[in-house]
Amino acid sequence: MSSKVLWTPTSARYDASTMAEFERFVEENRGLTFDDYNAMWRWSVDDLEGFWNAIWDFFDIRASVRPKKLLVKRQMPDMEWGTGGMLNYAENVLKHAEHREDLPAIIVQSETFDRHEMTWGDLRGQVASVAAHLRGMGVKQGDRVVAILPNTQTALIAFLATVSIGAVWSLCAPDMGHVAILDRFRQIAPKVLIAQDGYIHSGKTVDRRKVLAEIGASLPSVVQFVTLPVVGELPDGHVDWRALTQDEVALDIVQVPFEHPLWIVYSSGTTGNPKPIVHGHGGIILESCKQSLHHDVRAKDRYCWLTSSGWIMWNSQWMALGQGATVAIFDGAPNFPDFGVIWRFVANERLTFFGAGAAYFSSCMKAGIKPGRDVDLSALRSTGSTGSPLSADTYDWIYRDVKADQWLAPISGGTDLAGAFVLGHPGMSVRAGEMQCRALGNAVRSFDAQGQELFGEVGELVCTEPLPSMPLYFWGDEDGSRLFDSYFADYPGVWRHGDWIAIDETGSSVIYGRSDATINRKGLRLGSAEIYQAVEGLDWVMDSLVVDLEFLGRESFMPLFVVPAAGVTLDQAHKEEIIAAIRTQVSARFVPNEIVQISGVPRTLSGKKLEVPVKKLLLGGDPATVVNRDSMANPDSFDFFIAYADARAIA
Repeated sequence: MSSKVLWTPTSARYDASTMAEFERFVEENRGLTFDDYNAMWRWSVDDLEGFWNAIWDFFDIRASVRPKKLLVKRQMPDMEWGTGGMLNYAENVLKHAEHREDLPAIIVQSETFDRHEMTWGDLRGQVASVAAHLRGMGVKQGDRVVAILPNTQTALIAFLATVSIGAVWSLCAPDMGHVAILDRFRQIAPKVLIAQDGYIHSGKTVDRRKVLAEIGASLPSVVQFVTLPVVGELPDGHVDWRALTQDEVALDIVQVPFEHPLWIVYSSGTTGNPKPIVHGHGGIILESCKQSLHHDVRAKDRYCWLTSSGWIMWNSQWMALGQGATVAIFDGAPNFPDFGVIWRFVANERLTFFGAGAAYFSSCMKAGIKPGRDVDLSALRSTGSTGSPLSADTYDWIYRDVKADQWLAPISGGTDLAGAFVLGHPGMSVRAGEMQCRALGNAVRSFDAQGQELFGEVGELVCTEPLPSMPLYFWGDEDGSRLFDSYFADYPGVWRHGDWIAIDETGSSVIYGRSDATINRKGLRLGSAEIYQAVEGLDWVMDSLVVDLEFLGRESFMPLFVVPAAGVTLDQAHKEEIIAAIRTQVSARFVPNEIVQISGVPRTLSGKKLEVPVKKLLLGGDPATVVNRDSMANPDSFDFFIAYADARAIA
């Protein structure tokens, strides 16, 4: 690895960071000093009990009963955390209202509702009111409250109210298809459903009343429907959301066990039934606090991660709220009326931290915008990226056309653990295409097929020690077999995440995409991200997708699908340009067998390329089962690949 250095922090910047403050805290209170970050990381994964207790103390986590031991059982997959502890996630967020009552907790910029700002006092008051109403509806500890809402204050208030009374939260984005929503919510039998009957996106009003009626009719467990009317009248029998927020009542937070379910999130659901992943109160509190060190977020920050309500980053953004920071939310199309809309939001709100999916930054680069020239980004100190690997040329674009003096900290993690494996460190240099370090407390390693650790080579991303935010279980997975098969079937007692990663001796890493979408050309294995970096580095290529089709007893066949810029038709000259880029930047061994023009790359709702479903389809899979179209951002894009498979008879 060892790519070019793009930015190096000053010693003053690091010394003022929360990571440096934590390091000093450990020295003063535990008597431990570290020669470098890797030494601190090794302590954090070797002495898990000592590390997580240090996190607890440093962040002053509130609990009515602190667990005598945080890590009760260390063996995966049957790890056990915090037995005997009693606490609540909502209390550890809303405690900041005690000292910041009149300061802004959230800022919402919405196409549907315009701009809205809410103080900490108002947030606490509305959460208390909604919680009281949920109790009045008969919601008890352990009941599920679900919502179909965009990323606005409504979803946050409903979430905190739900978990404050010990109920379990689950959320779907309003742009998801009704089948995908039902595939999720049917599994968990919710008691209350909260929804918004429509919204505005890209300047167009979207009416969801018919879809919501179909969903409601298919969820017999729901005893009360709550609706926020936007496009129509309140349906008969529904409660108006606005009426739930207006009572002046005391906030009554229920203390729950450390491993009590907090929320249920879902795997992408691109194939089969989505996995309902259950995380616990205590584990998410600890992980969120730890993540804030790596993001260098504290109460003075104004933080935004551009996310829909259907992505795990919706859950993750409250990490900043948990530190008392102001969280800015953008609810709308990121390219309407143009790609500058988000950057104007960043500038106008004086954001200090802005994060988004790698695909968003790549799209901005392709669109040729120069935010650093067009708006005032003087307040911006840090930028984050996730969702897919951030290419080296996008790193360059961020430092050239966004802001040169800032910390760029891409991360990689997953819905599965509601956190990150590899991410940023405010005291390290930023290198193009690389993530700076492995997360504290997270024993991330790279394994070969035999379970041997690799350095400087691409291998399976694994975690060899338990994390408090790993799933408690999958809802309905009574014997735990589905969870075991998902993470622990390949390496005994070790979590296999399903990504390719290379880690060097310093702990710096590069993610190469999903390991089950690996390209294997004559024995040389490669992650698809390296192909994308070469191909999408061409100015006229807007997007691409590559799959390697291996046949028993035959050579593999590797087609490359390319989305050219508007007005560009893929001809032989363009194909030769692609081939030259791959030969030069990757290897002649990975020149595709065929290059095909398409109008769009199939993606999940969170923006990930659907390599595996396309691969399964082209290897003869049933189009009706290889992908769940309701979980796709652009389901019509899959039609091309069905026709392509039929025409080639690849199976």
